[in-house]
Amino acid sequence: MELLTLEDLNKLQMQDMYHPSGPHRELPPEELMVIVKFFTPDSNWTWYAVSAYRDKEDGDVQFFGLVDGLEAELGYFWLSELTGVRGPLGLPIERDLYWQPKPLSEVMKEVRV
Repeated sequence: MELLTLEDLNKLQMQDMYHPSGPHRELPPEELMVIVKFFTPDSNWTWYAVSAYRDKEDGDVQFFGLVDGLEAELGYFWLSELTGVRGPLGLPIERDLYWQPKPLSEVMKEVRV
């Protein structure tokens, strides 16, 4: 399964304040939509991506979003990190195919940030 589709990348870039197609300002959690949800099927880690930037040199994608693991926190994570991680049973990270975008503020309440 493809972790990140071109369609999702484009949606994420539209929320990146530094991307030419982005809003050119920092959006509050009520306006930021969680576009993609990644998870480990064999543990309790989840990554909620709200924006993305593709590095021009190596093509890797840096996300900004909510990471729910040992603790829940907002921060940056890389696509290359997600593709390299395996859970305790050796299963790779997956993209939630049934995820429906919702505001970051709503996800933060659900995760209890």
